[in-house]
Amino acid sequence: MAPALVTGASSGFGRSVTEAVLARGDTVVATLRHPPALSNVVAKYDASRLLVLSLDVTKPDEICVAFSEALQAFGRIDVVFNNAGSCVVGEAEGMSEEHARGLFEVLFWGAANVTKEAVKTFRDVNKPPGGRLLQMSSRTALEVLPGCTHYAAAKAALECLSEGYAAELDPTWNIKITLVEPALFRTQAPRKNILAPVHPAYTNPLLPSRKYRSLYGQPGIELLSNGDSDKLASAMYRLATLDDPPFRLPLHKVALDAAGRKGRGLLEAANTYKTWSDDIYLDDDNTIGKLICSH
Repeated sequence: MAPALVTGASSGFGRSVTEAVLARGDTVVATLRHPPALSNVVAKYDASRLLVLSLDVTKPDEICVAFSEALQAFGRIDVVFNNAGSCVVGEAEGMSEEHARGLFEVLFWGAANVTKEAVKTFRDVNKPPGGRLLQMSSRTALEVLPGCTHYAAAKAALECLSEGYAAELDPTWNIKITLVEPALFRTQAPRKNILAPVHPAYTNPLLPSRKYRSLYGQPGIELLSNGDSDKLASAMYRLATLDDPPFRLPLHKVALDAAGRKGRGLLEAANTYKTWSDDIYLDDDNTIGKLICSH
């Protein structure tokens, strides 16, 4: 793998991917808000292999600077692991606008601006053009987890954005995008998640969001997850080297089950109510409409 740029490299998937790429002899540009968090990794590798940059993805100017410095150091970027994230747990009705917008700033707008810069780099800087963009989504974009609605909504928005990019890119640019949809991998994320105040209408402890909330604060909450983040990192390395990577990649049995339920639900709705579309069209022959629908 040629130079890879990783966002959110301080811990979790970002750190695991950074270390996996380095361990295989390749080059990494590791970006994170607090570079000292990678001091022990920096001590192990020469600057010709690892460049650590400060980056807050909610600041577009910092994204541009990070890509520019990475290109100055290594000449090209072939893989971007778009991974920076955060999570606030709370009922959708009770989520403050500040928390909701904060999630979208990181998970959607931050990721969107990284995506834009990655595509531009893959197309306009790399010679020959090309690159692999690995978008860190979530199984919650397939099936919302009660208590994580706004997190899931931001991830779903990133998925739609990525679908749009994939549909619009010129195939000659050789840019491939994959939505990675993991579930229940053991990281420190649960300890870093923010708990929003309980909405007063949701005091019943038997409600789904309250059951999920009850997991927080318990010792060993991360032990509820059995996915190995280092093994996910190995999968990301393999994914980045595929000539024809999948557009979606659910990872973990829970994610696979969610994808199955989502697909079956869509097919059931389409098949059950398909006759509702039999007589909803204009009586005149709309050639433009037919043209659009054919695509």
